Amino acid sequence: MFIRSALPEDLTSLRALFFDSRRTAFFWEESSEFALEDFDLQTMGEMQLLAFDGDRLLGFISVWEPNNFVHHLHVHPDAVNRGVGRALLLALPGWSTTPYQLKCVAENTNALAFYRANSFVQIGRGRAKDQDYFLLASGAVATETGQS
Repeated sequence: MFIRSALPEDLTSLRALFFDSRRTAFFWEESSEFALEDFDLQTMGEMQLLAFDGDRLLGFISVWEPNNFVHHLHVHPDAVNRGVGRALLLALPGWSTTPYQLKCVAENTNALAFYRANSFVQIGRGRAKDQDYFLLASGAVATETGQS
């Protein structure tokens, strides 16, 4: 597996992976409302790292850099539990020292378990679009705020 920054020619593959990943993992949402173009709208202006096995896209992480906010982390359904998500987190700039945050829908128990296993801790909670979510922070943030 290798990781690199997204290129314009990756767009078609990224759209498909985002679409397929959400249809599989987001069981609480109506998948008929998903569209390939959602990727473009939801990641505009974000830094993206992609994980590949040869020329096959396995997953991506999308970060809003001004706040070090992990907006999306998606792994192809066939590549789940193969270390792709962890590799993408470890590839983030300054992963061990830079404070990263994210929101995770409370119903997404698989993602919550993954993030907790990868040094994220809950630092808040909220509700948006009729969904409860947890605000999670990487170990660097938790240590700074005294929430280890």
